[in-house]
Amino acid sequence: MAKKQDVDVRHYDVILSPHITEKATLLSENNAVVFKVAGSATKPQIKEAVEALFDTKVKAVNTIVQKGKTKRWKGKAYKRTDVKKAIVTLAAGQDPIDVTSGI
Repeated sequence: MAKKQDVDVRHYDVILSPHITEKATLLSENNAVVFKVAGSATKPQIKEAVEALFDTKVKAVNTIVQKGKTKRWKGKAYKRTDVKKAIVTLAAGQDPIDVTSGI
């Protein structure tokens, strides 16, 4: 069990929401969880936030910036916003994070 860190308000600014998709569900079988994170968040900040909020030990953090698509609505083009996602791999022996329950 990871040592209990104090939960700080800035941790809630780093982790925005869980990213629940079919691929993210398959990753959970390999002890990994996917989160939408702030665009300016770094890997050490994400690791610290997940360890503090969910009281688990993080093994690795991989980040992806998904570029927003260009779409059209009523003939006018617009661009969806970019989204930064973090794939957080938990250490061996850690309980999986239940993203369906609130924190």
